[in-house]
Amino acid sequence: MGCVPVEMSRERFEELVGEALDEVPEELLGLMSNVVILVEDDSPADGPELLGLYEGHALTSRGWDYAGVLPDRILIYRHPILRICDTEDDVVDEVAVTVVHEIAHHFGISDERLHELGWG
Repeated sequence: MGCVPVEMSRERFEELVGEALDEVPEELLGLMSNVVILVEDDSPADGPELLGLYEGHALTSRGWDYAGVLPDRILIYRHPILRICDTEDDVVDEVAVTVVHEIAHHFGISDERLHELGWG
């Protein structure tokens, strides 16, 4: 993979993120709290190239003093995902895995556990 990046409009990519969210069970989406999901073109330049990022306080680490904070953010990075995919079907699959992976971080699931479960 990664030989010829897929070209895709931002609008189409955002549709794929929405479709991936539609596949997440309603019960899980209902448990998400104070979080937004955004599409960005590129991951931060000062670090490794990421496909997605969860920024915030996982539900498992929120205590009695969790109040008055900005929403957590799940960022899905368009260009890095497109660069590692060869077909639109690859993009669909990678977006779905990345969305689930970052949502799992919202629920306090570690990268190590996600890799064990096949969502790495």
